[in-house]
Amino acid sequence: MSTGLSSRLLVIGVVLILTACGGGGGGSAGTTDASGAAGSTGSTGSAGATGAASPASAASAPSTTTPTLAAATPVIDGTTLGDAFWPAGSTSSGGLGQPVSGLNCGLRSTAYTYTHLSIYQNGRLLALPGNVGMVEPTMAAQTGCAYPLHTVDSSGKIHMDTTTNASYTLGQFFAIWGETLDASQVAGVTGSPITIYVNDGGALTKYTGDPASLVLPVHGEVTIEIGTPLTQIPTYTWTDPPPFDPKPVTLVYLGVVGNNFWPAGNTSTGGTGSPVDGLVCAPNMSALYHVHAHLAIFKDGKWLAMPANVGILSQCDYEMHTHDQTGIIHIETPTFKRYTLGQFFDIWGQPLSSTNVAGVTGNVVAYINDNGDSRRYMGDLRDIELTSLRDITLQIGTPVSTLATYSWYEPQ
Repeated sequence: MSTGLSSRLLVIGVVLILTACGGGGGGSAGTTDASGAAGSTGSTGSAGATGAASPASAASAPSTTTPTLAAATPVIDGTTLGDAFWPAGSTSSGGLGQPVSGLNCGLRSTAYTYTHLSIYQNGRLLALPGNVGMVEPTMAAQTGCAYPLHTVDSSGKIHMDTTTNASYTLGQFFAIWGETLDASQVAGVTGSPITIYVNDGGALTKYTGDPASLVLPVHGEVTIEIGTPLTQIPTYTWTDPPPFDPKPVTLVYLGVVGNNFWPAGNTSTGGTGSPVDGLVCAPNMSALYHVHAHLAIFKDGKWLAMPANVGILSQCDYEMHTHDQTGIIHIETPTFKRYTLGQFFDIWGQPLSSTNVAGVTGNVVAYINDNGDSRRYMGDLRDIELTSLRDITLQIGTPVSTLATYSWYEPQ
């Protein structure tokens, strides 16, 4: 009897000890703060909506625990990651065309790669703004310019010019952005601690040096934590744009690129001489601002030739028009303004949406190439800006395997 009683007492004691310890662990166990009070279950990331395609990340109370890499989140190029926080573009103290940190603003290069930057505040991912390091065209500088480090959307990708064979630092990007980066502040966001992790090819390391001196890893990921740390560092697998076709298409004045599909000129609902979306039609219009963009439309892999004489009438020419079937859109106007693909389609008199391109229906995917700086465009197709030597590819249905490049003819 004494032996059985002792055994029962021992079992009861063990159960009481395990109960006091929280049941031996497990992902759903409550946390305990310094005062001994039980905390809530689950992650302790800040409340509020997360950004589009934000990966699941677990924020925890400050600790010395080394985070691990989370399972990779598939992301389509151009997808916004995180919550909108900063305005687009460089600030007034950043790169506005002048040399910054030894980097010049000039025409887009012909080859780019990228790195990725994530900034977290107390577990909340803040979307990196688009158009950092991008200077818009003006009448005096009609091509605009771009720094060797820049963003084109809010995906967190930083595009890096590879033609110089140079390496770039996080400090150079922040200088172009015009934002502060040091041990106590990241782009105006303060908190403690500020911790930086680098994922380079699947190897996660904590960076302990000067943040401005961190060399940006090609196809790597830099994660900055401000305040509450993450228990897992998100990582991504990207669906990047198709590669460039190594054989440029020669654009010949009055030539044809693709298969005939639409009749020449505007439709009955297009421009008839009156202003369209603020764009005028006039004879012998002065062309003080004169640039060209290119549009290619593919349906299930078949290249559909753009019609000639869109925007050209017997009595006048619109500020945007085509002369031939090469796909070149001519912008010739006495005054500088912002021109968009939606305006061109309105002059043409054709619909343009995510499911309909000039009467051709299906799922539409858009790619933009600026002289070798390519990306998938995820916004409203009508808002795509037409800038100097910009190539726009609209894919309907079957994906294209490569993006066409062009040998342009001189303005006629």
